[in-house]
Amino acid sequence: MSITDLKPLFSPEIMASAPIVMAGPCSAESETQVLETARALAAHGIKIFRAGVWKPRTKPGGFEGIGSPALAWLAKAKEETGMLTATEVATARHLNEAVESGIDVIWLGARTSANPFAVQELADALAALPQGRRDSLAVLVKNPVNPDLELWLGALERIYGAGVRRLGAIHRGFSSYGKHIYRNPPKWRIPIELHRRLPDLPIICDPSHIGGKREMIAPLSQQALDMNFNGLIIESHCKPDAALSDAAQQVTPDSLSYIVNSLSLHTETRSTESLGLLRQQIDRLDDELLELLAKRMRVARDIGRYKRENNMPVVQPGRYNDLMQRRVDTAVSLDMSADFIRNVLAAIHEESVRQQLEICAPEK
Repeated sequence: MSITDLKPLFSPEIMASAPIVMAGPCSAESETQVLETARALAAHGIKIFRAGVWKPRTKPGGFEGIGSPALAWLAKAKEETGMLTATEVATARHLNEAVESGIDVIWLGARTSANPFAVQELADALAALPQGRRDSLAVLVKNPVNPDLELWLGALERIYGAGVRRLGAIHRGFSSYGKHIYRNPPKWRIPIELHRRLPDLPIICDPSHIGGKREMIAPLSQQALDMNFNGLIIESHCKPDAALSDAAQQVTPDSLSYIVNSLSLHTETRSTESLGLLRQQIDRLDDELLELLAKRMRVARDIGRYKRENNMPVVQPGRYNDLMQRRVDTAVSLDMSADFIRNVLAAIHEESVRQQLEICAPEK
């Protein structure tokens, strides 16, 4: 399916913002919290207030949102501040209740967009809306939890097929097993490829969910703008440390304002060969390199445990020298200097040995 003839997501005033910013708490927790946060964000010039009403949790027992009663709080925030309101929907019932309460923007979460049955249910509910209401509703689709571009495209096509023309995407990173620098590694090449295939589709970046920590929001936001994302969706809470969900990645409205005002905006058109994008490629590769080294050290520790259990020496010079020479030869064939790769491999080996010695050391 070809996604064409899209309409602007928001009003000309909001679309002209640099950048477009959607902000608000991860979850609508109380009327007081919603209104206090909304007022503070409005005072800083934010035009779109986001808050979770229904919260999908990985395990039972977590805070799953207030549900339908919270929609009235968003409606009151909209009435008081004039901001548009946005929330996540996962079922046809969610969608219909959100529309009836006057929500202006809905988004499909990462778990929902990974499920074609759930996306189709929402598409059918959108198609059943009166055309005027459907035309006035902005719909955003988050990337699926797994790094599958075709699945993301499929979700967008289903929503487009329901007659939605104010359509956009949200990049929130991808779930991954084990420890990582990011809560949800961004894998920037996927949204970049989405933009290549659908150049007219607005893409909003979610640095809160990518980073998982408030101190990562500013650099991730800058990266997104440097890659010409259309805007940002950032979690902001009047008392973030007391938040009932995702406390570590939420910032106060004052902090949000500082972050947004500190961002460097680029209005000129730049090619993919520009220095900024090339530096971002270096940053991404460095992140991948660190994660790969962490995986290597995990294997080295497993080897250390094996050596301890079998009373083997940690250092085996013959194997080390043979591997070093073969890898130096390979590196030279890849246009790297022999001295450089020897230094790198020696440092990696030294750290592996250090970690294995710790494991093999006699217990005190």
